[in-house]
Amino acid sequence: MGLYKQAQTAEAVENRFGIDAGCGEAVKAMSRQKGAVTFMAFCVELEGRNMEEKTRQYQKESNFMKENHIRQILEQVKEGTLSVEEAGQQLHMGRYEEMGYAKLDISRKERTGFGEVVFCSGKTDHHLEAIYERLFEKEGEVLGTRATKAQFELIRGRFPQASYDPVSRVLKIQSKEKELVGNVAVCTAGTADIPVAEEAAQTAEFFGAYVERIYDVGVSGIHRLLNRMETIRKANCVVAVAGMEGALASVIGGMVSRPVIAVPTSVGYGANFHGLSALLTMINSCANGIAVVNIDNGYGAGYLATQMNRLAVGGENNG
Repeated sequence: MGLYKQAQTAEAVENRFGIDAGCGEAVKAMSRQKGAVTFMAFCVELEGRNMEEKTRQYQKESNFMKENHIRQILEQVKEGTLSVEEAGQQLHMGRYEEMGYAKLDISRKERTGFGEVVFCSGKTDHHLEAIYERLFEKEGEVLGTRATKAQFELIRGRFPQASYDPVSRVLKIQSKEKELVGNVAVCTAGTADIPVAEEAAQTAEFFGAYVERIYDVGVSGIHRLLNRMETIRKANCVVAVAGMEGALASVIGGMVSRPVIAVPTSVGYGANFHGLSALLTMINSCANGIAVVNIDNGYGAGYLATQMNRLAVGGENNG
């Protein structure tokens, strides 16, 4: 038996919350405070209860809480203690889709300009397929990262238009071609850094940025980089992806007037420590205008690059 993320047994409910949990299936307690209904639900679930049942129960409870939250906001607007603008902000902040095993942030695009992205690694087939279905229903498109070929086959069975890049492991559904604006340069030190760079490039493209790919221009043959500097300098921002010692970001940072997003990769021999040496080089760079994301975090770099690119082209939500 498991208790809705709060305790392990029905007895634990009694001890912790001082209410009778002997009903076995669910314990619900309601109280009124300042005219608002507070709802608490502690489901003691039986082993073997299927996921669809759980999801319906969670959704029912979530809908109850949402309805009462909306009622409270409307009452405050009616009383004049809350402005219409503030009410709208609160309603947007509180929106999510309850699935039991996931809470889909369906208002994220309204708040940030970017819809929710799926981190595919580690998700069960049932969860992944259901999440893709719900996001596609809400957004009309879905971006997933760190997906496997098997996960692609699963999603393609439901969405024939889904596409998968085995290099970057990006699994996406796009219903239409996008107009790509601005200019983001994605550079790599070596060919082995391309999988992380492609995750960055395809993330930026998914969110509406034009991307210029400039690969294998590492410092061990710096003339290759110098030959492409004219193109790199035209970009609104530069993503520099490098493993080994990670010097590429510092070199580019000292030669351009735009922000540089440094991405350390786990490419390298033993003393690279799975990307730690590149990470330390990048965060200790003496060049100015460099921001550093986590090791192998191409997605984070692509996201940040898109934000910078949108500011440069004068639009916040052109994804």
